[in-house]
Amino acid sequence: SLYDLSLHGKRKRTSGSLKICSKSIIFEPDDAVKPILKIYLIKEENMVAPYKYERGEKRVTFQLEVPGKTEDIVQILLQLHRASCLDKLGDQTAMVAAILQSRLARTCFDKNSFQHVTENPHMECVAEMVSPLVTNAGHVCITDCNLYFQPMNSYPMHSYVNLCVFTVCVKGLEVFCTENDLCSDIYLKFYSTKERDELYYYIATFLENHIAECTAESYMLQWQRGHISNYQYLLHLNNLADRSVNDLSQYPVFPWVISDYSSTQLDLLNPASFRDLSKPIGALNTERLERLLERYRDMPEPHFMYGSHYSSPGYVLFYLVRVAPEHMLCLQNGRFDQADRMFNSVGETWKNCLEGGTDFKELIPEFYGSDSSFLKNLLGLNLGRRQGGGRVENVELPPWASDPDDFLEKMRLALECQYVSEHLHEWIDLIFGYKQRGSEAVAAHNVFHPFTYEGGVDCDSIEDPDQKIAMLTQILEFGQTPRQLFVTPHPQRITPRFHNLSATPSLSSKLVNSVSPSMESFEDLTEESKKMAWSNMNKLALQSCHKIHKEAVTGIAVALSSCLMLPDDKIVVCSSWDNNVYFYSIAYGRRQDTLMGHDDAVSHICWRDDKLYTASWDSTVKIWKCVADDISSNKRTQFDLLAEFEHEAGVNTLDLSPAGTLLATGTKEGTLTLWDIASPLPLNQLTCHSGKIHQVAFSPDSRHILSVGEDSCLVVTDVQTGMLIATVHAEQEQRCFCWDGNTVLSGGMSGDLSVWDLLSSKVIHKIPAHSGAVTCMWMNEQCSTIITGGVDKQIILWKPEY
Repeated sequence: SLYDLSLHGKRKRTSGSLKICSKSIIFEPDDAVKPILKIYLIKEENMVAPYKYERGEKRVTFQLEVPGKTEDIVQILLQLHRASCLDKLGDQTAMVAAILQSRLARTCFDKNSFQHVTENPHMECVAEMVSPLVTNAGHVCITDCNLYFQPMNSYPMHSYVNLCVFTVCVKGLEVFCTENDLCSDIYLKFYSTKERDELYYYIATFLENHIAECTAESYMLQWQRGHISNYQYLLHLNNLADRSVNDLSQYPVFPWVISDYSSTQLDLLNPASFRDLSKPIGALNTERLERLLERYRDMPEPHFMYGSHYSSPGYVLFYLVRVAPEHMLCLQNGRFDQADRMFNSVGETWKNCLEGGTDFKELIPEFYGSDSSFLKNLLGLNLGRRQGGGRVENVELPPWASDPDDFLEKMRLALECQYVSEHLHEWIDLIFGYKQRGSEAVAAHNVFHPFTYEGGVDCDSIEDPDQKIAMLTQILEFGQTPRQLFVTPHPQRITPRFHNLSATPSLSSKLVNSVSPSMESFEDLTEESKKMAWSNMNKLALQSCHKIHKEAVTGIAVALSSCLMLPDDKIVVCSSWDNNVYFYSIAYGRRQDTLMGHDDAVSHICWRDDKLYTASWDSTVKIWKCVADDISSNKRTQFDLLAEFEHEAGVNTLDLSPAGTLLATGTKEGTLTLWDIASPLPLNQLTCHSGKIHQVAFSPDSRHILSVGEDSCLVVTDVQTGMLIATVHAEQEQRCFCWDGNTVLSGGMSGDLSVWDLLSSKVIHKIPAHSGAVTCMWMNEQCSTIITGGVDKQIILWKPEY
């Protein structure tokens, strides 16, 4: 309780909560209408005597009473008083930290706070709960049911969660709670990574409903194929890069995507309506960039192009001042910024980001959310008057927005539209990817102060406490670059041919209606039947089984190292371990021709557009052209060698893209190579397996290549960038597969068929098939019939059940 002793001897009582900080005591009344009282610690012996201060000509005297805790508070105040007497800021900070650690060591988690009396605790440790501009120390406890955080000062009360998503940060753990939990999302910072890792182990072991954050590569694949939106993908990337709404110095960063804030209508089909996402904010204005580069070239080490960052606590609160005024007042010593420097207009802010000499800020997630309160002065704050005399009230919106909700709706449409979907990967390269650092960052004009990068300065090596505190303060206030997630170019999103997200529906409908109805219906029916077949791949029904071979079945065509049937159904082509390719006439029932074109076993063959593609263990892939007019005639055929592709190891498998312009090959040493058919030089090459690659195959849209190998891995590679974007570890070696870009049907060493969901990296169904390894698989174009062959010398016919 607080008593006002200045009212002519009367005691006026006000109840509330007392907060003891490192340099002051704060009394917060229960009545929100009454002002908060902040009392700075003074260098006197009696710290609990009635406190006096002068307000104008009036002297006011207060007395604080804390029932039952007076002695404890006196000890804390005396310790803090001794700390405040130290001359150096670093020494003061160190002593305050020691006081805090000492109190934490003498306390433990109050197990009376468990939700259930039967809960069994597994681990307890000290941590800090991070919220904007404040860290609250306390105890974390994990039980077999819940995760608890109990602040040392009992404010707020303990939190518990039993269904959540966890993101592991550098020394922290972020917990995202469901709507049914009794707490909001919390961000825990630990004093050691060992304790953080141990707690995470117990979470994964005992909390059955926990969901771990997926990898960046997994989210990339989901985003590429349209399973998550641009907004969701950016949120996931921010989480993975240690950005949190609970930490203003590492707040999630989102891009400006619209550049038109003056038109009465927003045209999302016009590229001129959008910002160039391949450039950082500071490089969008050519004249300003030239001035910055001139300064950069003349600057002594360390070089940097921009004197401010694109995300900092000041910039975040610049946008959020109307809904979080307390944070702005805390950051700016109890004052709002000058009225003309506040977030007054979206158009003015964008213009300043383009033209200002020190303004390079991006946006925050709220600009693409559904809560427009940050654009309105709903609290009736006195934010001052501008030079023109007008009061700072609601944010001025572009002419194309009728109100704040309409503004956010159109911002969301812009973020998800065709243009942004096709170019968002370029912005990701700048913020989270390979253009964030090094020579690529210099070339992209994307260089910030070294202090802003993770690992840019080793604070632990700074011995002087004052310098260390100053450095940490500078890093926190200046802004921090997200943790780098990608070191190679980010692949582009797979976008539909037409996107009905325009702000002008009539224009979109004209585009869609321009497609031929008959062509659209035919394509839709074909694609729909394939989708239906793949959605029922886990319901394969055995149609027939035939044991008609003396040895293992190694290839299927509707058998040798590989075989295929030519389009006229009259010739079967077989490759052999004796270095040859054989042509068999079905009509005459005999071998018609032999191609002797390799110096080692011919491992795989492919036929496309009257050309034969052969892969061999002699480390080459060759393309042959049939010279005869009719290869099915009973005559010997001449083949001319058109091209030869050299490898460093024996080639075990190959595949052609659906368009026939790209070639993918896999070697016995685990190297995947992508070739342009028209060039002898590889486009991309990477070692994606630790042993022999059994099979490679393009996705139907030619965007990805899936490969399986001796290392029991399924690997997805991006065709455009050559980037390895997903690796799935199987329980056993997979020998062959078919896939539609999302779902995989594979055959393994045990003889089972497995249906995989690549987006979740999990087997969703297993089907018993052969009594030994499944060695080959064939699927018809409609995806309605599957044939498998194995070492048990059988071929099995399958059909999905609808």
